Amino acid sequence: MNDNRPPDCAIFLLAKAYQRGHGLIKSLLKPYGLTNMQHLVLEGVWYREGCTSADLGRMLVLDKATLSGVIDRLCEADWLERREMAGDKRSYRLYSSEKARDAKQELIELRQQANDELLSSFSLEERLLFKRLLWDLMGPNEFR
Repeated sequence: MNDNRPPDCAIFLLAKAYQRGHGLIKSLLKPYGLTNMQHLVLEGVWYREGCTSADLGRMLVLDKATLSGVIDRLCEADWLERREMAGDKRSYRLYSSEKARDAKQELIELRQQANDELLSSFSLEERLLFKRLLWDLMGPNEFR
């Protein structure tokens, strides 16, 4: 037995892998003043421009309270725009701002760069298997 290895616990190993991945993207986003969660929400809006916050929450599997605060901060920082829905002043749709549209390609490339760095030691087959296993661990959700 090698005493220098972490415990053989899937949850522990997954948490440590998360920390590494989180740190990679966090450092790349820092110059933009975005957190990982804000970037996730911003990308979600890019993929579903004009969605409601409820639609976005289902897509990203985020609870309403978490998402509401993230959206508020993104709007305050001029990354997102809220537009009232016609005939319903209580509901709104989300759109990326000009600032977000200008940075879109660069931010998507940064996320891809972080993913590539995280998985750099994996072969193509290992990357595909790893992602499939992660999907399986997530269980049933809106992504599928």
